[in-house]
Amino acid sequence: MRVAAIDCGTNSIKLLIGERTDDGFLVAVRDSRVVRLGQGVDRTGELATEALERTFAAVEEFARTIEGFGVPADRIRFCATSATRDARNAAVFTTGVEQRLGVRPEVLSGDEEAALVFAGALGAAPVTISTPALVVDIGGGSTELVLGEQQPSQSTSMDIGSVRLTERHLPDDPPGHEQVAACVADVDKHLAESGVDVAAARTVVGTSGTIKTIACGVLELPGYDREAFDGVTLRTDRTLEFCDDLVAMTVEQRRALPYMHPGRADVIAAGALIWARILVRSGAETYVVSEADILHGMARAIQA
Repeated sequence: MRVAAIDCGTNSIKLLIGERTDDGFLVAVRDSRVVRLGQGVDRTGELATEALERTFAAVEEFARTIEGFGVPADRIRFCATSATRDARNAAVFTTGVEQRLGVRPEVLSGDEEAALVFAGALGAAPVTISTPALVVDIGGGSTELVLGEQQPSQSTSMDIGSVRLTERHLPDDPPGHEQVAACVADVDKHLAESGVDVAAARTVVGTSGTIKTIACGVLELPGYDREAFDGVTLRTDRTLEFCDDLVAMTVEQRRALPYMHPGRADVIAAGALIWARILVRSGAETYVVSEADILHGMARAIQA
């Protein structure tokens, strides 16, 4: 039976429709929209009216797609993460989603989000992963670090993400040296206090839009190609060089990259700084990119 999973984060909302087969999980639809739900949440503590309108429009579109694939309501799961956790007016959002989709959103805790990220990335990884593995998901409002073997042994959801840190530290285009240094210091502080021993990982696995987009750049792809980067092992040193290049670019220059989503161009510098600091602290010479992410974890849980 088909299932549908929707993940609504700070920057984007993503949809996965598929079904379990003898060979694993067959994806029928994978789609996403950049809605910037977390616009200003770090500063105001509330979801902005225009951000809610953009997100509700995407939910209505996804609802039509789900209906077209005949997914029953009890096989639909909608999870909201960082921005919704932090917003005082989250009830406006959850009520609006339920009215449009017929399903009550789950506002995940940081621990719940981290567990689903781990289950999705490792459960659907296209290559054999040596453990303990560190799974990293860089979102718009938070970054999940999950270390474990078959199950997570250490995990955290840090309140640093590409949108949050851009609004907090990187107002200029491109950001100045002092702004970059302040952003890096913020990332390092959160990593030091995370409680996750990133250096203990035998394999680092990167997922989320930020890391996949960076992978496209490292691979010099002519476009955003999931098949080209899924399961690929990339060198850390080359990735650090590319992250430096991204940070130094203007938003217009980033937007001109053939694999860059236009809604990600203005915040990916902060995401690149987060990814670079995690890789440096892990000591890993290489890492694996996985297309599978929290959506796959959610879908697997629906079918359990």
